[in-house]
Parts: sequence; C-alpha cells; structure tokens
Amino acid sequence: MKKNKAYLFLLPGLVFLLLFMIVPIILTISSTFKDQGQISFNGYIEFFKNKYFIQVLMNTLKVSLMTTLLCIVISLPVSYYISRIHGRMKSVLIALSVFPLLTSAIVRSFSWMIILGKNGLLNEILMNMHVIREPLNVLYTPTSMIIGLVHLFLPLMIISLVGVMENISDDLVQAAESLGASRFVAFRKIIFPLCVPGLIVGSILVFVGSLTAYTTPALLGGKQQVISVYLYQNAMTLNDWHAASIVATIMVAVTFVIVGLMNLTASKLNPRGENS
Repeated sequence: MKKNKAYLFLLPGLVFLLLFMIVPIILTISSTFKDQGQISFNGYIEFFKNKYFIQVLMNTLKVSLMTTLLCIVISLPVSYYISRIHGRMKSVLIALSVFPLLTSAIVRSFSWMIILGKNGLLNEILMNMHVIREPLNVLYTPTSMIIGLVHLFLPLMIISLVGVMENISDDLVQAAESLGASRFVAFRKIIFPLCVPGLIVGSILVFVGSLTAYTTPALLGGKQQVISVYLYQNAMTLNDWHAASIVATIMVAVTFVIVGLMNLTASKLNPRGENS
C-alpha cells in the first residue's frame, strides 16, 4: 500500500509533462496531417519534393554527424585522463570541462565570430606566421558551425564518458599489458568496448543537440541553412505555422530514428565487451 502511495509523488511531474510537452507535441503533429478539414499527406509530399529543403536537411545531418564524431575523437583521451587521476586535480578538470555550459551560447558564438572572421584572431596569427597569404574564409561556413557546436556540446560527451570510464578497473589494462598488449591496444580492445554505453549516451546528446540547435548555426552559419533556422524562418518570418509544424514533425521523426539507430548500434557493439 505504501509503495502505491509513493507513486503519487510522480503525479505532479507527469501532469506537467503531459499538459505542457506531450499534448502540444501531439497537437502540432496532428495538425500537419490536416488540409481543409481532411486527412492529407500533401504537406509532407511537397516538402520532400522541395530540393532546397532536402539540401537543408542533408546539410543539417552532415553538420550534426561531424560535430558528434569530433566530440568523440576529442573527448575519448580527455575523459580517459580525467577518469584516471584522483584528488583535487580531478575536480578542477571536471569543473573546467563543464564551465563552457555556464556561458551563454550567444556569447560563445560571438567569441567565435571574432576569432574566425577575416580580420579575426585566427587569420592574424596565421598571416603573421606567414602560413597563409590571404585571410581564410572560415566564418559563415559549415566549418564555423561545426566549431561552434563542438565547443557547445563537448562537455556533454566528456561527462558521459568520464562517468563510465571511472568504473573500469585499472587491473584490466595492467593484465592486458602483462600479456604483451601495448597501451593503445589495451585501450582499443578493453577500455573502448566497455565505455560504449557512455559513448552512445554522449553521442545521442550531442547529435540531437546539434540537430536542434538554433543560436549557434544562426550566428555562425550565415547563408548556410540548417533545419532549425529554416523552421524559425517559416514560423516567424513567413508566418507559415503549418509549414513550420511539418518541419518540427520531421525533426522529431529524425531524432527518434537516430536514437533508435544508436541504441541498435550499442547492442551490436556488445557494450560489456564480453567478446572483445
């Protein structure tokens, strides 16, 4: 009886989520299938016939994928190092890793605009070192978007991996090295398979965050469109809420597909590393 009453504490949160998240999403999605009071898929057909929308969608997926891959490559060694040290230094490094999350995305984006601009810090350093003769066109390109998104979401990947790597015993690596494996081989065959769960969680957070991010792509992307900016323009500039709802529904569908594929990948990779 007491356990049944304990579930009542979940009721306020469930009601809040139902009224302010689930119901609006259902209403938004259902409105996209209505055309003059009848069920219709014409909106989606027109969108997927639009070459510009397909280009925007593909560009968004490419940027999100590259952001996720770069976060994985950068965070793996960093997370492994943080997970293996102890004491105050570990707390300091974790705090430094999380610190970018405490800064506004707008502030970070403007900072990258100053760094990556034609007269920015990066071009000045490279030209003074005689590495380049003309300023690089980095700002307002997919590259600048990826740089900004990596800066934005890298802490999420690091925290996800540190939490998993902390529970991996050093004895496993030492046993592998005693059997002749190099440190790199031990990391690849033991540490990496065991940290796949954290890798999948971090990848989902980074990919979905990059897919739906608005501020950073809007400021650093220039004319390079992504789907979140495209949605905003349809809703606020063109005042076409029906088209915006279709774009939002497509974003939700893509998010669920990506999460499903990543979970499937996790199961295929054998997270516990039993067969590694």
